Amino acid sequence: MTQADFRSEFVREPGALRQNPALVLNADYRPLSYYPLSLWCWQDAVKAVYLDRVDIVAEYDNVVRSPNHQIRIPSVIVLKDYVKPQKKVAFTRFNLFLRDEFCCQYCGARGDLTFDHVVPRAHGGVTSWENVVAACSRCNLAKGSLSLRRSGMALRKTPRRPEAEQLRNLGRKFPPGHLHASWMDFLYWDAELEA
Repeated sequence: MTQADFRSEFVREPGALRQNPALVLNADYRPLSYYPLSLWCWQDAVKAVYLDRVDIVAEYDNVVRSPNHQIRIPSVIVLKDYVKPQKKVAFTRFNLFLRDEFCCQYCGARGDLTFDHVVPRAHGGVTSWENVVAACSRCNLAKGSLSLRRSGMALRKTPRRPEAEQLRNLGRKFPPGHLHASWMDFLYWDAELEA
């Protein structure tokens, strides 16, 4: 192998290994978050193992090597110290869309979402959990600065401030595009079993 071949192989290898994220579990063996799913890149997972901050629960077949060590890349890791989940939900666009399950609260359409003030700001409406909903562009444009009654539109559900646990449970409905087989026992283990 020439030096140029070695260099290109060395440069390509980290890119290929980026395909091995680690599912991060809290000390109680639940994911830190479901949506977005708590994942670390393999480099951060290996560093956490080396610093003795996590335990490895499952591994990929791939290995990484240093001059003195060899380690299989972790696919599931659990934190040694429990991280207390947040009780208060931040009012963000992402959390608003998650609360509304990524669908327009007027027509139920998915995709191309924005947000709408139920009571328009022009009429004294405030930007809050109770007055802002996810809306598709078409419905948002149709409603404009009209009240619900004047627009002839209706909400699918009344907007409310979500609880942190409610958002975590909603997040489980939206798994990422890729779920490694080693993660499955930890993603839905606390779901109620069907009788």
